[in-house]
Amino acid sequence: MLTKSKFRPAWWLRNPHLQTLWAAKVQPAPACKFTYERLTTPDNDFVDLCSTATSNAPSVVIFHGLAGSVESPYVRALMSLLKSQGIGATLMHFRGCSAEPNLTAGAYHSGHTADIKLVIDTLHRRSPGQPLLAVGYSLGGNALLKYLATYRDTPLEFAIAVCPPLVLAEGAQRINTGFSKVYQRHLIQRMRHAMAVKHQRYPQLGLSRYPFNELKTFIEWDHHVTAPLHNFESGEDYYTKASTLDDLKHIDTGTHVIFSSDDPFFTRRCMPADNEALSDAVTFEVVEGAGHVGFISGGVPGFGRDWLRHRLATLVSDALSGKRKTKGS
Repeated sequence: MLTKSKFRPAWWLRNPHLQTLWAAKVQPAPACKFTYERLTTPDNDFVDLCSTATSNAPSVVIFHGLAGSVESPYVRALMSLLKSQGIGATLMHFRGCSAEPNLTAGAYHSGHTADIKLVIDTLHRRSPGQPLLAVGYSLGGNALLKYLATYRDTPLEFAIAVCPPLVLAEGAQRINTGFSKVYQRHLIQRMRHAMAVKHQRYPQLGLSRYPFNELKTFIEWDHHVTAPLHNFESGEDYYTKASTLDDLKHIDTGTHVIFSSDDPFFTRRCMPADNEALSDAVTFEVVEGAGHVGFISGGVPGFGRDWLRHRLATLVSDALSGKRKTKGS
C-alpha cells in the first residue's frame, strides 16, 4: 500500500542536500556501548557484528548503507534509542566495512543476500523464542528487500527499508548529475581507499587487475569492479539483477519502506507506480523533503530533530505489539 508521510522538514533545512548533509555531518550521534563479534562465512571470509542485544529480549538486525559502519550517525541513533526501550540491536558490517579488509576478492553489493541470511539465521537460532526484526538503510535496505523476496520463509517478523535504491541504473545516473556528484565523488574515494588497503594487505587476490583508481562514476565502478568481482556479466547485468522494485510484489513478510521523493541519490522512477506493484505485506511510505537518509524536522535553527529514528522505533514497537502486519498476518 502506498501512503503519504506526515513528516515535515525543518523550515531551515528544506533543501534535500541540506537534509542529507545535516544528518550525515552535523546531527550528533548518541554514544552507545557495543559487544563485538566476528562470524565466519561459508566461503571462509568473515562479517563483523556490533550488538546491544541480549538473548531474552526482542531484537533488530541492522544493515548499513554503502561505505557505512557502526560509526554512521543513523546507525548509532537507532541502536541507542532501541536500547533505551529495551529492544536489542545488532549491526552487520558488510564485508570490508569494519576495522579491516575482508579476505576474499569480492565484498558486497546492493543485491548481496548470503551474508544477510547467515546473520539472520544465526541470531534467530540463538534466540528462537524472541521476535527478530530488521532495518536496512540505502544499499542495505535494497539488499534486505532482495533477501525478503528471495528467502520467503525468513524467520524475520517484520522489516523496514529506508531510502533503498530499488532501480540501480536510475540511481547511478542520478548521482552523476548536478550537486549529487559531490556524494558520488566522496563515496568513490572511500571505495578506492578500501580497495587500495585490501590490495596492499592481500596482493595475492589480484585486485590490481581492476582499474579502481581510474574510475570516477558509479556507472564505471559497477561495470569494471562490482560486476566482475561478483560474477555479473556487466554493470547493466548487475543493475538488472540487483534492483528490487519488481521484487516488492513478491515479499510475504510485513515490510515498511520509507522513501524520500526528493532523494538526491535517486529519481521518482525508483518508486512504485501504484499499489499493484506491491504485495499486500508491503507498505510504501512516501516522504517529501527528507533528502537521502535525512529526515530532520524541528522549528529552531541549528537544533534538528531526528524524525527518522523515532519513526523507526515506532514502527518496531507497533510490530512487536501486533499493531502492524507481520510475518504470517
